[in-house]
Amino acid sequence: MHYSFSKDFFWGAATSATQSEGRVEGDRKGENIWDYASKEYNHRFFDGVTTEQTSRFYEDYQEDIQKMADLSFNSFRTSISWSRLIPDGVGEVNPEAVVFYNQMLDELNAKGIQPFINLYHFDMPMKLQEIGGFENREVIQAYKKYAETCFELFGDKVAYWFTFNEPMIPAEAGYLHDRHYPYVVDFKRAAQVLHHIVLCHCEAIKSFREGGYSGKIGIIMDVIPVYPRSQHPADLYAAEMADLFYTKSLNDVILKGFYPEEIGEILRKYDQLPVVTTADKELLSATKIDLLGINYYRPRRVKARESVPNPEGVFSPEWFYDNYEMPGRRMNTSRGIEIYPKGLYDIAKKIQNEYGNIDWFVSENGIGIQDEEQYLQDDMVQDDYRIEFLEEHLSWLHQAMEEGSNCLGYHMWTFVDCWSWINAFKNRYGFYRMNLETGEKTVKKSGLWFKDVIENQGFDKNN
Repeated sequence: MHYSFSKDFFWGAATSATQSEGRVEGDRKGENIWDYASKEYNHRFFDGVTTEQTSRFYEDYQEDIQKMADLSFNSFRTSISWSRLIPDGVGEVNPEAVVFYNQMLDELNAKGIQPFINLYHFDMPMKLQEIGGFENREVIQAYKKYAETCFELFGDKVAYWFTFNEPMIPAEAGYLHDRHYPYVVDFKRAAQVLHHIVLCHCEAIKSFREGGYSGKIGIIMDVIPVYPRSQHPADLYAAEMADLFYTKSLNDVILKGFYPEEIGEILRKYDQLPVVTTADKELLSATKIDLLGINYYRPRRVKARESVPNPEGVFSPEWFYDNYEMPGRRMNTSRGIEIYPKGLYDIAKKIQNEYGNIDWFVSENGIGIQDEEQYLQDDMVQDDYRIEFLEEHLSWLHQAMEEGSNCLGYHMWTFVDCWSWINAFKNRYGFYRMNLETGEKTVKKSGLWFKDVIENQGFDKNN
């Protein structure tokens, strides 16, 4: 079967500043929470790899952008590093960063690659984290000023802006589940962090509108579709609660302008409500985005709780459901997550049916494989598994688009193997292989397949 996409469909890949830029002497970059944590809590990072050793985009951006052009990309998402641009989070702007980002954006535009620029990808400046980070309401104004600085400096070079990547993650991973710095485990603090992130998003969009900048602005969300073990009422309730906490609570406030009543009732019952003012609610309801990015990697399968939560324990969404390991599920054993391509279709239909069929694009989708060098033949990684992954996800996406979903593009995670938070370089995701010893970047088989898809505006797949 042939799957065709429109000639103006966005094809490309995504990365982030902290995961790709690295450091060079004299760059005057300020420290962010990942620079700090990867050194001070080095034992938490795979092979002890720090943010110093990423994929060298700061040094190699010209060659890297040429490599994107070689694959016929027409778009590319990355982020601006807040701590590179404004080392202390507030105050003086780093002139070295202004030069770098201007040159990088000019290079993308010169090659016909549309920059999709994200303002925040998990990387709080350490100076602001020291006063509480997103827990501190003062940081909302610091973020607003940072966003305005970006719009002013780079607005003539960027047509697509995004306020946050996966806003749930800094709250959930940093303040509840002990995965990201500052390693807090406290639901109420996590809820306050998430609310302040949402307010930052709203303030940035307000500044963008008032500044009269051209282009579009949106946000990038991490969506994990939820599937119950069975149609038993207890399993259905478990799925409803998982979806309410991890998806609907954020989707509704961003896309509809208000938090779901159900979440408020539950948090009030357990004394976990964050502080939300009347002015906050007015700002939320007044904020509208132009474009939604969706990151999709895996489904969430759940079942009814099999035990009563510890009443003295830490309140969490997991009080209301248990994870379910479905027999026969197809796994990416490198990451320990399920591969379920139809989930992308289900997300598309949810956007279409519940959120006004807003314009959206796949902002991340990918498969990370450990020890990928085992597939190296004749200096090329023969990653047929990645091609299969792409074919399956794109065919389900195509079906949703045929049924009216307003999907405008697809960005793979990622362009070149990059540093992935606590996993560092354990799992490889790129269209290009990164040689960690030499810094050489060589195309994988999947990159050439993707180039062919872009140039032919589609692909053939045997169903």
